This record gives sequence, structure tokens and C-alpha cells, in this order.
Amino acid sequence: MLQTPYYLIDKAKLLKNLEKIAYVREHSGAKSLLALKCFATWSVFDLMQEYMDGTTSSSLYEVRLGKEKFAGETHAYSVAYADNEIEEVLAHSDKIIFNTIGQFERFKEASKDKTRGLRVNPQVSTSEFIIADPARPFSRLGEWDPKRIESVIDDISGFMFHNNCENNNFDRFDEMLTLIEDHFGYLIEKMQWISLGGGIHFTGEGYPIDKFCARLKAFSDKYGVQVYLEPGEASITKSTTLEVTVLDTLYNGKNLAIVDSSIEAHMLDLLIYRENARMTPCDGEHEYMICGKSCLAGDIFGEFKFNHELKVGDRISIEDAAGYTMVKKNWFNGVKMPSIAVKQLDGTIELVREFDYDDFMHNLS
Repeated sequence: MLQTPYYLIDKAKLLKNLEKIAYVREHSGAKSLLALKCFATWSVFDLMQEYMDGTTSSSLYEVRLGKEKFAGETHAYSVAYADNEIEEVLAHSDKIIFNTIGQFERFKEASKDKTRGLRVNPQVSTSEFIIADPARPFSRLGEWDPKRIESVIDDISGFMFHNNCENNNFDRFDEMLTLIEDHFGYLIEKMQWISLGGGIHFTGEGYPIDKFCARLKAFSDKYGVQVYLEPGEASITKSTTLEVTVLDTLYNGKNLAIVDSSIEAHMLDLLIYRENARMTPCDGEHEYMICGKSCLAGDIFGEFKFNHELKVGDRISIEDAAGYTMVKKNWFNGVKMPSIAVKQLDGTIELVREFDYDDFMHNLS
């Protein structure tokens, strides 16, 4: 039994998402790129690259990782490129997408031999959180004025629209895509490719995947473009757990259990969005608040029901611990970084990475 804490990636569960992604490619013609900002654990890229068409990035380091570790296309995007990194970004990418016309003009000469695109902000999104809303007031994410976009239309070949966030509603996706067509259709028809970004949960249970495929194909055929999707969470949902151990229990108006992990260090999005972790089953008679071991008072995974009283040494599995989790882990409080383990398709569990004091020390200076 591996020493906790550790992230456990189950390839069999991962494969269920990947097969749906491949189904969409086959029936819609849309290509799918792994969004490295969500998940960049390259020890399972060997499986993912069999079902996906490449990667998309948000920084120099991500685009380099995609180029070096994942087969297929490598798309580069960043909110802003710096002068000292643009050359390396271009060297590691097949397509480069600029966030603004200002950035495009700044690097127009340097990128003249590269396939280029522009991020377009349709000023509508599905995000329920303003911190994650690309269409928020005064957003810096993409160009929104069709007239301004026309000024560079002859120098680019594609657009990226990224306005779906945690969207599992096909009708809402359809509605927003129609809005995009209404506002930007005459520009889209001049393009060769269109990325519709990520945040579309088409691998989820019950999602009308055939309607989704038909809508994508109709859009592609209408404008004569290659459609790209950028599944992040959709590619790895329900594939990974954070395995932890109970270190202490106490009662302070509620039953509390402290585990050898931390939301601030190991599942940061729970803290940012004030959400609870997920755990199944969660229907027993014994209710506990599961707490992290850092000194942050609000380091709490959530409240869960167990079929037995928890005691020191008990193991707990926390679900959905891959997306926007492993890429955000940090060394707050010097809490031991979770190891990374992979459950292979044959059922064997392989420890692929451990972290120790040297990693903590060298993370700083």
C-alpha cells in the first residue's frame, strides 16, 4: 500500500472520457486538444495522445511540454507573450493564437512563417463565478469588436472562442454558438479553422453527444472550417482521486477528522470557489468534517457521511482530483506534496513520482 497522500490516476476511468472524445472526432470532424492549463500530468499522455489530436497551452512552459511530451498538433496561446520568450514559443508550436491585436502587431514579423489566430470574446459565457468569467466587465481576454478584427483578417487564419465554463447544458452551448455566428459569422467564413475552447462537458453522463456532433458538423460545413475543441476537465473528469489518511479526530460541536493533505496546497480550487470536495459513497450514519493539516483555519474538504466511525489510520479517497488540481498544487506550510500514481489498464498501480524535502527546498532559493 502506497504512502499517502497521493493522486491516483485510473487509466480505465480516463479511457471512458477519451473514447467519447474520439467518438466526437469521428462523428463531427472536430479535433480535440488537451488543455494543459487544466491537466498536465504527462505520465498518462501515452494513452491520451491515442485519442486526442494534440495540446493547447497558456504559457511558454506549457507549449514546450506539449511539443515534447504529446504527439500531434501544438497550439500556443497566452494572455500576453513577453519579448524574451516569443522565439521559443514559436519554435515549439504549430499554431500561435494572440490574445489581442496589439500582441499580434507586436509579434507580426516574428510570427510571419507561423499559422496564426486571434482570440475573440463574444461577451457572453456560462461561468457562474466572476473570477472565471471571460466575459466579465472590462475583460482582457480577447478582441470583441468585429470592425477592429477586420483590420487583421488577411493576416490570420483562425479564431479562438473560449466562453464555455463548466457547461453541461447542450442547449446553452447551442444558443451561444448561434450568437457567435450572428455577430462574427461573416468573419468566420474567411477563416480556415475555429477553436471553440474548453469548458464543454460533453463527456458527462447523459450529455446529448449525437446532437453535439451534429451541431459541430453543421457549423464546420457552413463556414468551411476545421473545428477544434479544447477539453480539459472533460478529458479527465472522474478519473483521479486524492488518497489521504486520517491523522487525528476530535469533536468541537461536530465530528472532525484531520487528514495528511490540504485543500490550499493540494486542491486549491475548492478554496478559490468555496466548494466542497466529492466523495462516494456518502450516505452513512456517521458524519464528519474532513479537514486539512495546514494552519489555515478554513482548510476544510467538506462534510461527509461514513458507514463507520473514523479512526486514526483510516484511508479516504477524495474524488475529481485531477482537473485544475494537480497543476495548482503548492508547498504551503511545507505540507508533503502528494505523490503521483497511475492505475494501469491491467489493474496494477505504478508509483510514477514522489516529492521530498529537496523538492520543497529547491522550489524556493
